[in-house]
Amino acid sequence: MQHEFSYPGPSVAAGAPPGPDAHIVFEGLQKRYQSAQGAVAALSDVSFQVARGEVFGIIGRSGAGKSTLLRSINMLERPTAGRVRVDGVDVGQLDEDALVGLRRRIGMIFQHFNLLSAKTVAENVALPLRVAGVKAGAARVRVEALLDMVGLRDKADVYPSKLSGGQKQRVGIARALVHQPEILLCDEATSALDPETTQSILALLQDINRKLGLTVVLITHDMAVIREVCHQVLVLDGGRKVEQGEVWRVFGNPQADATRALLRPLQHELPADLAARLVPDLHGRDGVAVLRLRFTGQGRPDGVSLQALAAMGPGATLLHGGLDRLRGHAQGSLLVSVPAGALREEAARAALVADQIKVLGYVAADA
Repeated sequence: MQHEFSYPGPSVAAGAPPGPDAHIVFEGLQKRYQSAQGAVAALSDVSFQVARGEVFGIIGRSGAGKSTLLRSINMLERPTAGRVRVDGVDVGQLDEDALVGLRRRIGMIFQHFNLLSAKTVAENVALPLRVAGVKAGAARVRVEALLDMVGLRDKADVYPSKLSGGQKQRVGIARALVHQPEILLCDEATSALDPETTQSILALLQDINRKLGLTVVLITHDMAVIREVCHQVLVLDGGRKVEQGEVWRVFGNPQADATRALLRPLQHELPADLAARLVPDLHGRDGVAVLRLRFTGQGRPDGVSLQALAAMGPGATLLHGGLDRLRGHAQGSLLVSVPAGALREEAARAALVADQIKVLGYVAADA
């Protein structure tokens, strides 16, 4: 028997942009720890908003403050200063009973699954309901519906030791949804998984976001995860917010050094064999100039005209690169060589094609 599962909050239609109202608001958040060396700032004056129904990504290197920021939403980490508001309520001012109620509205999934090895899949998912005093019959219906949703109905009586990493994370996701939360927090939820399994979990999170209208906040150190599922991204560096915006804008034209460093593995860098032949000047010899044409997604969101590329002239050669499509915006970079003697003319034509152009160097004809 198939079960339908939904929660009574506002839903978001498939493919629809997130709603404009703020669901979670951070105001001047600070967190300091005491260490043997003195006070350590984990977060410094972090302020931003998460819109209702969106998938919001927080990224940064290890130690950037991501986990501290995420766990402040449900007060697993209490800030030293500043406030976190959920639906307008300052969660730091809630008493213990109200905090328990808040945490039931906020599901959380973890990097290492946190499943109880002595309990079956169904028992792990049902545990929060048992703790909350939900009757066995109602709990069973809820658990069956959730296992259908995450694709594990046939694993209900299996113990965690018999599951793959991806299956364990699906159990964790089902357990996080038992109280029909409005917010889902993902603490490095895919970092322990292989690439194929990561894709399946990200697809599941997208499906949950669309079907249930949940606000999803995830932290990661992997920009590929942000690219795959997020509407907005915030970049942390040393406990400070250094960049925030729509994912396609940040990927297409990163402003902060930390963002550029995190994006580097995803970009089409200069191939090693070409870099070895590149020189800063030809000194009168014949050769070609190598140009990088960058496409931010802003000027030509639909893509790059092949006719426009061809108009750069018969001497222009496409060497390397590619474009990705992100939230309806084509972006990426292409490396093109043009005859050095005609560089000014060719670069002028390239400027009609790309959003940004840079001369990387030259390759001599006899190199």
